Amino acid sequence: MYRRAPVALLVVLFALTGCAVAAPPVPRDCVPTSTDRSTVEHAKNFSLRYERDHQVLTVNQPSPGAPPESYVLVGCDADPQVPAELAGAPRIQVPIRSLYSGSTTHLPLLVDLDRLDVLTGVATAAYVSSPQVTERIAAGAVAEYAPTEQVDVERVVAARPDVLMTGGFDDPAYGPLRAGGVAVVANAEYLEPTPLGRAEWIKVMAALTGDELRAATVFDGIESAYTESAARAQAASTRTPVVAGSMFEGVWSVPAGGSYMGRLIADAGGSQVWETDPSTGSLSLDFETVFARSGQAPVWLAAQDWESRAAALAADPRYGELAAMRTGQVWTANKAIGPGGGNDFYERGVTRPDLVLADLVAILHPELAPDPRFTFYTPLS
Repeated sequence: MYRRAPVALLVVLFALTGCAVAAPPVPRDCVPTSTDRSTVEHAKNFSLRYERDHQVLTVNQPSPGAPPESYVLVGCDADPQVPAELAGAPRIQVPIRSLYSGSTTHLPLLVDLDRLDVLTGVATAAYVSSPQVTERIAAGAVAEYAPTEQVDVERVVAARPDVLMTGGFDDPAYGPLRAGGVAVVANAEYLEPTPLGRAEWIKVMAALTGDELRAATVFDGIESAYTESAARAQAASTRTPVVAGSMFEGVWSVPAGGSYMGRLIADAGGSQVWETDPSTGSLSLDFETVFARSGQAPVWLAAQDWESRAAALAADPRYGELAAMRTGQVWTANKAIGPGGGNDFYERGVTRPDLVLADLVAILHPELAPDPRFTFYTPLS
């Protein structure tokens, strides 16, 4: 049961009596402030500034339309003097020892940094697809704090994680959590319009865990693989027409040219009618418009969890008019599903765009990938 009122009452009482809300911190080993520095090249929604005795992490848009938030990251060997504009910014001792994760997209970052040891909480366990994380959940090393998608404030405050990392949306629970002594750090990588920009958020996680060098190595490998796949696709003699997205409640959401998926399709050597639209989100269209302009595309990248073309037709018989339904080139990103139904495409796919791009190149230009090993995509039978 989600109970927020008792915590709010405790916060008021503690404030009136002058007592601390949370219990005294557990003594921790002193780790000097890291001298390693990350360079941000692709991401636009966060920045890292390095001072002599601290770092400043700023998330430019923590949630849609929200003002920037900054966090002062301090090693236990430092007592920094920060400028007046950062006087109220949360101070977080790094490297952190415990993290509560509000989105499954954080989990691959910890896996790639080899720092799953700091993961002590996930919002909803059923959404997790990572075998390493599900194993830790089953072993009791990772708690679930929002099983009904509502944050259990009392449980989180009692657990006292060093950081609760958000999924990029605001939540009424965050105020009581902050009052209870929990540092709430925004992660809004999904607002990055480019695939490599999203992947570069591994450097945010590394700033918290003290693994900047490891993050640089991992990201450089992702960037290199992505660039190599894109170069091969651009060298193809033709660009393959694509129809992307699908219907939901009478609306077909099509990725615009400036969107994350629009850029992936273009980098994979595909073309779509709306690729010149600079919008960074999806376009809401009706079936007739999509069919009239791209219904003859030989490949359909469907955004649904169907297991067969028959299931697609059951959802909307009009799909049968698409050329891709006749040729059999209908693909969904449903190959890797976790035990609770979580889709790895929405977990590891966000942080590993090189693997997503490799799948798309193999779909759109099979001549470039004679022996493909798909990570996320699978054809509908």
